[in-house]
Amino acid sequence: QVQLVESGGGLVQTGGSLRLSCAASGRRLFVYDMAWFRQAPGKAREFVGITRSGGTTNYADSVKGRFTISRDNAKNTVALQMNSLKAEDAAMYYCAARRAGRSLYEYWGQGTQVTVSS
Repeated sequence: QVQLVESGGGLVQTGGSLRLSCAASGRRLFVYDMAWFRQAPGKAREFVGITRSGGTTNYADSVKGRFTISRDNAKNTVALQMNSLKAEDAAMYYCAARRAGRSLYEYWGQGTQVTVSS
């Protein structure tokens, strides 16, 4: 079992930055792909980005160039640095984990809210 706890959400103005963190317990993260998802009210959950156990990262087109995912396997944490925030980035952000090579995310955090004001 892996327990994931997100933190770092809050209120930020358009153009501002936030850094979200996801702390894991129960298992070492280095064998897991770690991803960030988000869900705004009335919308489907959407993929934000992923850092794979092998070290590669990918991002949704909507956040590419503005968001950066990093992982610290020693500290068992994953971070999402969000810059140049837009109104459409407002959502509940979730981190998720899956064993490398699998397609389904087995573990999810409870989410952290990001609000962007103009």
